[in-house]
Amino acid sequence: MLSLGKKKKAHIYKGSLKMKGIIVYDTSYGNTKKIAETIAETLEESEIEVDLFYVKDVKKLSAKDYDFLVLGSPTRFGTMSFAIKFFLGRVKNEEWTNKPFTAFDTENPENMEKKEWSAAEKIAEKLRDKKMNQLLPVLKAAVLGQKGPLKEGEIDRTKEYAREIAAKLKKEKSLNAATNQFNPDDNMG
Repeated sequence: MLSLGKKKKAHIYKGSLKMKGIIVYDTSYGNTKKIAETIAETLEESEIEVDLFYVKDVKKLSAKDYDFLVLGSPTRFGTMSFAIKFFLGRVKNEEWTNKPFTAFDTENPENMEKKEWSAAEKIAEKLRDKKMNQLLPVLKAAVLGQKGPLKEGEIDRTKEYAREIAAKLKKEKSLNAATNQFNPDDNMG
């Protein structure tokens, strides 16, 4: 099990399609952490290396170290947490341009039914403004009540979402490798 605030140990994978991403999340009651951990574990099962960080434990952020970003927050009052908003200021446009990302959040099912704004949508908007490439629509994980737990089935839905992330990343990497459109200075190849 991944631990809160600790960098996940890296694994070395064979083959030319090695990728490494960073997953950063904030959490209020542990629900967003569970979603982040599920994404990390599922990506690693797909042989994609990830570092998982609680947002307040990210000391250094360099796009040179990562091929993609996954960012998540609980939704509070229709937006992301202050810590995630602050983190987004550390994502430098010139470093992260064209890198893929996904965003996720945890929120009340009633907000989802009303199609109200969510943390994930606001995160995705900010990252698109930084010229990053959104891999998939945002993931909204339903939480029962204010503190949770996660609604039944959300972990399975998250695993499927993470498998979709893995498939898209591998497809993108294969296309880039086939056409030699990747930067030799990045760590994707």
